[in-house]
Amino acid sequence: MKASAEHNLRVAKLTFASVYPHYITKVVNKGRTKEELHQVIEWLTGFDDNKLQELIDDKVTFETFFTRATLNPNAHLITGVICGYRIEEIENPVTKQVRYLDKLVDELAKGKKMEKILRVA
Repeated sequence: MKASAEHNLRVAKLTFASVYPHYITKVVNKGRTKEELHQVIEWLTGFDDNKLQELIDDKVTFETFFTRATLNPNAHLITGVICGYRIEEIENPVTKQVRYLDKLVDELAKGKKMEKILRVA
């Protein structure tokens, strides 16, 4: 499935703060913790708890969120299908980065071991 320009723009303009509570609900309902979610987000973006809260308070868009992030050099190892899109085939950088995060949250909620989620060799 190829993402349209409108889809990419919609994803980029979403605020992280509007999606973050859904991430928490998803992982907590599956027996994981907010701390584990933050560990996953920090691995991908480099944002510690304080920076994450600042970005939430500022209601930054995903575009700004990932512009400010220092993406993990192993992020390219995140592959598979999420939300009907094969991550490896997504061309738009912001959409791809959002789907990286979605995939990590999904793996966490599905009970994958943290070493696997964080692509530890």
